[in-house]
Amino acid sequence: YKALVEILGALPTNTKVYCGHEYTVNNLIYAERVEPGSQAVQQKLAWAKSQRDKHLPTVPSTIGEELKFNPFMRVKETPVQQHAGTTDPVAVMGFIRKEKDNFKIGGR
Repeated sequence: YKALVEILGALPTNTKVYCGHEYTVNNLIYAERVEPGSQAVQQKLAWAKSQRDKHLPTVPSTIGEELKFNPFMRVKETPVQQHAGTTDPVAVMGFIRKEKDNFKIGGR
């Protein structure tokens, strides 16, 4: 929680984020489960699928973008807290981490 939300989340919004593996589409499918009504998630997912269909990367992202659609950086946001059933951001992080660890695409 502290590293992701308090430290990385406090960086300038234009800070570039590079992941070590190409998991963007899968991560966004999970984000859609957490926030099914989120336009930011839906738009980023459509873009990411398009990129991958063309064999193009989806990275880098920015901290500002991640704050809009990454549920792990949105643990203080009401829709993510509602999904987790708690308003404690640390508990929300624990809930979504455990859920994501067991998340299977198609098994929504």
